[in-house]
Amino acid sequence: MTVRCAQCNAELAEDDVYHHRGKDLCEECYMMALQRPKTCDALATVFAKKHREKAGQTGTEGLLDIQKNIYNYIKEKGKTTREETMEELNISEWELEKHIAILRHCELVKGRKERNQVFLVLFDA
Repeated sequence: MTVRCAQCNAELAEDDVYHHRGKDLCEECYMMALQRPKTCDALATVFAKKHREKAGQTGTEGLLDIQKNIYNYIKEKGKTTREETMEELNISEWELEKHIAILRHCELVKGRKERNQVFLVLFDA
């Protein structure tokens, strides 16, 4: 018997289901529910800036390939939604949020609200 994840709709075997606040979740959605990445963390930003400065890193130097891909996609588009980015790069919401938090701490990417929608833009935009 299979169950569907209430968040991402993935098909799961019964023994792969995690229960959280009355919902059946896959492991990735369960992890996201418990440990949502924090993009607005002043201490993490200070630490990331000092670490990169000390290592002599600027721009995308020292980032993972996926982080560079996210940065370059946003740079190419000028602005994009999280949904467009996830679809284009074929990554999950959890994966995107984790990397956006790092890019935000490095002051490379930020969110910008326009009307009722939030776009990902380069930090200096």
